[in-house]
Amino acid sequence: MNNILFTNVRVLDCSGEQPYTGEVLVQGNRISRVARGSRVIPSAGVAVIDGAGATLMPGMCEAHTHFSWNDQPSLSSIQRMPVEEHILWCAHVAKRYLDMGWTSCVGAATAKPRLDVVIRNAIEAGSIPGPRYLAASQEITVPGGLADETLPHLPFPEFSFGAVVSGAEEMRKCVRMFLKYGVDHVKLNLSGEYIAGIPAELTPMTDDEIRVAVQECRLRGKRVAAHARSSESVKQCVRHGIEIIYHASFADEEALDLLEANKHKHFVAPGIAWLINTSHHASQWGITPEIANNMGYHRELEAAVETLRKMKRRGIRILPGGDYGFAWIPHGTNAKDLEYFVKYLGFTPMEALLAATRLGSEIMLRPHDLGQVREGYLADLLLVDGDPVANIAILQDRSRLLAVMKDGRFHRAPDAVAGRGRLGLSAA
Repeated sequence: MNNILFTNVRVLDCSGEQPYTGEVLVQGNRISRVARGSRVIPSAGVAVIDGAGATLMPGMCEAHTHFSWNDQPSLSSIQRMPVEEHILWCAHVAKRYLDMGWTSCVGAATAKPRLDVVIRNAIEAGSIPGPRYLAASQEITVPGGLADETLPHLPFPEFSFGAVVSGAEEMRKCVRMFLKYGVDHVKLNLSGEYIAGIPAELTPMTDDEIRVAVQECRLRGKRVAAHARSSESVKQCVRHGIEIIYHASFADEEALDLLEANKHKHFVAPGIAWLINTSHHASQWGITPEIANNMGYHRELEAAVETLRKMKRRGIRILPGGDYGFAWIPHGTNAKDLEYFVKYLGFTPMEALLAATRLGSEIMLRPHDLGQVREGYLADLLLVDGDPVANIAILQDRSRLLAVMKDGRFHRAPDAVAGRGRLGLSAA
């Protein structure tokens, strides 16, 4: 179907306005017309979908995605997955994201050098189903930093979870390698992580190493993303112009001032679900709340909530998503982030939805193409049973996603549920 008219729907256009009863016409891969009311847009020659009052909204963007994380409880379990099985896993997970309404994703690091690039290319070629995807490099770290999984008796960096470099010239060589592979951005690990036995406040990478990485990416028109929990690592991101900042839990007032002064340049995707679930919901995998507290996660969660509330008040762009793909935060449950934004960070449901849609279009570098139900925009659309503004948790329920459209084509068509009497599809 090239021409599709959604009628009798509540349009949540994600412009910031409240939903309204309306109609939306899709022609080819774009939204050609949006109208308020019913029976406004001529239906001759188009397939008509009667939404029966369901909500039509833009597809969502996950800003901190790890397709290669394999729903296991440790970094080593991810790293040890053979590459053949790993690429099949990534393809499976890409479909799972699209199933759950995430029509765009930003890769936040891959476990092996080319996994993200291969999956992105396969999605773009139509070989596998998946969201629009920006491919990341492996995590680049320094000896003893997060993602350095080498051992004294097995000191082979090629078998490490991340790419391990020491010094500016090793960084240059590593970044150039990933750029040659075709990544959309390079990921640097600028701080530690408690589960890896490295304090989150540690900031092990030098400014000279970071400067070279950013310089090489700029030469090729690519961006840089960073794992940055410590306050100093957030300041490094601002000093060097690293656009995508992951976590930022311990950002102090100076770091917040720098971010606010440069808020048009940076995105923060905190991965709040990782902190909440590691702190309170990982006992089955050996991390009881007591152990999580001893590791430092309770303190970091408290700090992150306070910091992110301050960021929100300062107008810094905060986006949902992050570190899904561990056993206690499996892929496909990502919409829990929207609930957490409301419960912990002081977002209204509408603000959380805008972060997942309109802000998502900005981090995807397509602010005039994605993230809104608007004439001329790409037809990435969700038909939702219910009102996400009234109950944001419904986006966590796959059965409430009645249809998923990407690029004007149905990944999941609404006629699959027509027998329930909720929807009707006809060729006018």
